[in-house]
Amino acid sequence: MVHGEAWTLKEFFVYPNEYIYWSIQIVMYPFMTGLVAGAFVLSSLYHVFGVKQLKDIARFSLVFSLALLPVAMMPLLLHLQQPLRGINVMMTPHFTSAIAAFGIVFTTYGFIVASEIWFVYRQFIVETVMELRGKQQRSAVDSARLVLYSLLSLGAMDLSPEALHKDERAVGVLAGIGIPVACFLHGYAGFIFGSVKANALWMTPLMPVIFICSAVVSGIALCIATYIITMEIRKLLSTWKRNKRSYLKLPSVEELKSAELQVVTITVKYLVMFLVLAITLELLDLIFRTYTAVKSWDILRSVIYERDFFKIFILQYGFGNLVPFIIFLRPGLTIRRALVGTLLVLMGVFMMRWNVVIGGQAFSASFSGFMDYHLPIWPSTVELYKEGLFGALTVIITPFVLFYLFTRVLPVFGVKDSH
Repeated sequence: MVHGEAWTLKEFFVYPNEYIYWSIQIVMYPFMTGLVAGAFVLSSLYHVFGVKQLKDIARFSLVFSLALLPVAMMPLLLHLQQPLRGINVMMTPHFTSAIAAFGIVFTTYGFIVASEIWFVYRQFIVETVMELRGKQQRSAVDSARLVLYSLLSLGAMDLSPEALHKDERAVGVLAGIGIPVACFLHGYAGFIFGSVKANALWMTPLMPVIFICSAVVSGIALCIATYIITMEIRKLLSTWKRNKRSYLKLPSVEELKSAELQVVTITVKYLVMFLVLAITLELLDLIFRTYTAVKSWDILRSVIYERDFFKIFILQYGFGNLVPFIIFLRPGLTIRRALVGTLLVLMGVFMMRWNVVIGGQAFSASFSGFMDYHLPIWPSTVELYKEGLFGALTVIITPFVLFYLFTRVLPVFGVKDSH
């Protein structure tokens, strides 16, 4: 069976060798890389621009960005027919193609994120090492933690005010450098689509800019949603521990609620700002296409305004943009409304990726036929698993598992530092 034949339905005149080759994993690829860039930009709003109100969520989003980073390449590896060749991008990076440049950008961004996290957590790591060394009797777990944190400290045990000040300056420099690198990490994904001259829907110079803006929106929205869910779990744990061990000095539920609402309210304001920019660029591109009406406009119009009308104007612009605007701009924002709004924003960004990737393959090169993509649900074969619903769910779940594991070593709440 030809790759793509299992999930492609053809209508009217379509060439025999035409199928929807880029499936759900190529939708997930720009979506996940966008989350990486957006989460890092959110953390940089505090470290670079000094937005003090975002201090609590800055560390949270920085660690989340690290958890999202390894997942950025997962969709490509699942999509490749020969996944072992994927390492060639990392081993032989060069700028002769957009995909090959991924090796340079991804490696550079990975070093920046890892270095910034090390400087942010260095004080915590050193204090943990000293605390574990001071124990007279250490359990096996404590001994393992001592080895781990000693390795993470890299031998830099100085906690003098001068050393901590240098750490803070290093964090600011790395965050400043990381913003353009993070944007380029996702912008080149839009460049890949925008440079395809043979596809009328993809070829536009605005594509990289649209991808970058929507990436920041999706990353901030995911951090807010995850932060809310994490804080709700902390409330439940705090209540349970207080009832079980009344002598423990734990933050009260009221204190957690107050901190949560304050952080979410401030972060939502920046989300709305980037959301306005992303929507403006997308509508500008749509209006420009309608006004110029190039040769391929007839087939594009039938796809945009007829066949994909529900996906574009109802799901993407309606539920993904308009409804969150109403939710966020209504006075008296609550945690539940913020959670619903951010989830809808994520759905809208995902639909934007879907409409670009799948919608760009919905019409034949003959301009006389159409193709529909049917998402494989049950993974009866390895290919249907990778290119179907379960493959996409694997990509979505993985960063949350990694984030949980990272927070076991680098906690995102209750860390005392000088930054």
